[in-house]
Amino acid sequence: MAQWIIIGAALVTVSIFSSKLIYKIGVPTLLIFLAMGMFVGVDGPLHVDFEDAHLAESICSVALMFIMFYGGFGLNWREAKRVAAPALLLSTVGVVLTAGLLGIMAYWILGWSLVNSMLLGAVVSSTDAASVFSVLRARKLSLKNHMDSLLELESGSNDPMSYMLTVLLLSMAQGVQLSAGDVALFLLKQFGFAIVLGGGFAIVTLALLKRVKLEVDGLYPIFVAAMALLCFAVNLQLGGNEYLAVYLLGIILGNSQFVHRRSILHFFDGLTWLVQIALFFMLGLLSVPTKLLAHLVPALLCALVITFVARPVASVIILTPFKLSLRAQALTAWSGLRGAASIVFATIVLATGIPVADDLFNIVFVICLLSITLQGSFLPMAARKLGLVDESGSVFKTLNDYPEDRYGKLAEVSVTQGHPWEGKSIMDAEIPESVLVVMIQRDGNVVTPKGSTVMLAGDKVVLSGADMSELERAVKE
Repeated sequence: MAQWIIIGAALVTVSIFSSKLIYKIGVPTLLIFLAMGMFVGVDGPLHVDFEDAHLAESICSVALMFIMFYGGFGLNWREAKRVAAPALLLSTVGVVLTAGLLGIMAYWILGWSLVNSMLLGAVVSSTDAASVFSVLRARKLSLKNHMDSLLELESGSNDPMSYMLTVLLLSMAQGVQLSAGDVALFLLKQFGFAIVLGGGFAIVTLALLKRVKLEVDGLYPIFVAAMALLCFAVNLQLGGNEYLAVYLLGIILGNSQFVHRRSILHFFDGLTWLVQIALFFMLGLLSVPTKLLAHLVPALLCALVITFVARPVASVIILTPFKLSLRAQALTAWSGLRGAASIVFATIVLATGIPVADDLFNIVFVICLLSITLQGSFLPMAARKLGLVDESGSVFKTLNDYPEDRYGKLAEVSVTQGHPWEGKSIMDAEIPESVLVVMIQRDGNVVTPKGSTVMLAGDKVVLSGADMSELERAVKE
């Protein structure tokens, strides 16, 4: 046992520090944990033969639940509600269109039955918020016209629809005969229980957070995690959409005012990273690289279809009525990265053992790898080429880390010769921790600030802070 703990801890440590390189390149950081799982797996040097799809499904489903909850909790609804209509249509109607178009094309590419082809389309029809925003935040790319908020809300909320389509089509692939009434009842239960229970759990959780004083502050995040798990399990038991329920629970809690909200947010930030590491590592462990290579050609064809046909068509149909420019539609189409949720849903299929389960899992796995590495790598370039990068904005405004406090008050400091900040990096300038350096204007250009950025004479430094006294003290330095 001790040997496996040492190996596991060492792999996580190496992965975390190695991720700094990938983060700088702009590829989603979690890709390295996927690679570590494949390194340890049956085709890797350690030859760990892990084939328990049922265990992987259970662990990955719970991990995805926490990812969904944190996605809702961290979403800045004040920013997102401006683009809620197109984003939610993309996450529902857009998912159906993407799944249908890919399913039809996969029917000709793979030679599967129409139901199995549609099942493949359903599994990869949602996009991955973590992948999209790890790229944008790595390059500190804020997008114009609230495009970053649109992508965050859409990618965070489209997993439930993909999950529902997967469950329906998987039942049909297993030979279950479903009438129109059966499908309507299924969707009603999925949406109805999720909305009622997600909202209900949010009301109860908020009431307890505001009225009950716990003796140990560290118990508040654990209590919220327990309520999220309970909400997930009750929906699963009653037939509601468990992912939609916890996402709604997260949005309501994250955008409400109560004590310890900041500490809860930071707790789930760390917890989510931990479960994402476990999820991607286990998915990498479950995969067999030699099988992936055998499915490379059909997976590549399906990836081309979803990237250049299905996703763009869905984006144009959904976004054109909202008068979004063709450039915005093109970026939305290109930002449809496939990731964790798609592979988790493929694991659900794999656990059923239907005839095409193994092939479907491998094809989906390759599609996601191609999407994360190639599509993700060129996302910053696409945003710049399309002229949709807001140089003066911050991509972090989509986060619900007290955005009303962090960005509510602004001040500008002119760095003159002899100023205490001249020649110092931001991290060495003794700027209060509650004050954020938003932007540096230098010779008519905008410099994106980092901790190592050195301030020069003639710079105009734009600051933002929650506490006006702290902000004034920073200005007077």
